Amino acid sequence: MVDLSKKVIHALNNQISYEAYASNFYLALAFWCDDQGLQGCKQFFMRQSDEERMHMLKIFEYLSESGVYPTTPAIEQPPLSYDSIQEAFQKVFEQERKVTNAIHEIVKLSDAEKDYNTLNFMQWYVEEQREEEAVIRTILDRIKVIGAGGQSLYYIDKEVEKINTGIVAAEAAEGEE
Repeated sequence: MVDLSKKVIHALNNQISYEAYASNFYLALAFWCDDQGLQGCKQFFMRQSDEERMHMLKIFEYLSESGVYPTTPAIEQPPLSYDSIQEAFQKVFEQERKVTNAIHEIVKLSDAEKDYNTLNFMQWYVEEQREEEAVIRTILDRIKVIGAGGQSLYYIDKEVEKINTGIVAAEAAEGEE
């Protein structure tokens, strides 16, 4: 059992809230994309929603293993509509940046509290956020290149579908190791 300070417990419970919100945010985005006929984007956001839920559950487990009863958060309603897929992905990037900043704050706090177990635990999240931000930047770059012409949604959807398929394949390959 690990002794966690009240500050670290509070920060980890807040992170549970951020991850839960992110999961719901992506779920809402998935079905906005479904309504827009963007099945590739829908699948991307469905996978992202599942991934964020898994991130949340890892923190639940860490707290529980540390002898702390985790807090199950109330979750704010995410946006339900967007003016464009470009706006949606820009909001995704902003959301990921908020989560990254919160994770970095836990890392700083863990270091200041000399809580090396939590510091080590959070390193996985640091790397995960770097990867997630890189994927969203890639999508935003491709959206910029494709532009906003008449057939752009089709090509954006196909690019996101390709990126998602690549991520799923990479995760499957990691699982086989």
